[in-house]
Amino acid sequence: MGSPKALLEYRGETFIQRLVRVLSAVCDPVIVVLGYHAETLRSAVRDATIVVNPAPERGQLSSLQTGLAAMPADIEGFLFTPVDSPAVEIATVERLASEFRRRDPAKLLVIPRFEGKRGHPVFATRAIADELSGLPLAAQAREVIHAHVADTLYIDVNDPGILTDIDDREAYRRLSEAAL
Repeated sequence: MGSPKALLEYRGETFIQRLVRVLSAVCDPVIVVLGYHAETLRSAVRDATIVVNPAPERGQLSSLQTGLAAMPADIEGFLFTPVDSPAVEIATVERLASEFRRRDPAKLLVIPRFEGKRGHPVFATRAIADELSGLPLAAQAREVIHAHVADTLYIDVNDPGILTDIDDREAYRRLSEAAL
């Protein structure tokens, strides 16, 4: 893509700046996990706790586990989203947080859906954090998420931004055009 995804721009902010701002509305602390290009990205992160994944080549799960290890012990829940999903609206994040706080305690996850498709951010309980932290590196976070479908509260939202996944130049072009 020419530069780290976290530094790509969306609506006048870098992906990482936007996500920190949007998530700060409901999270304290916001933990940003840096991997590749950590030193370059560090200066782009403000108002968040930075942790560095020492082995980003191990994949996305290792970054999630690095972030979970930095989570304060007294937090009952958390949310996670990849940096290449910068388009979620703040109102959506606030609604998801509200639903998470008042959910039935048997529900361990709160996941947004747009037109029947699941997206990010995913809200989860401490129990889910413990399961994710215990996964072997060959596993994927989705294994835990899929194992808890019956324990998930799906929230239908009118926000296509929850589905954003910028994995190539074409996806970034479409996102940039949609933002105009």
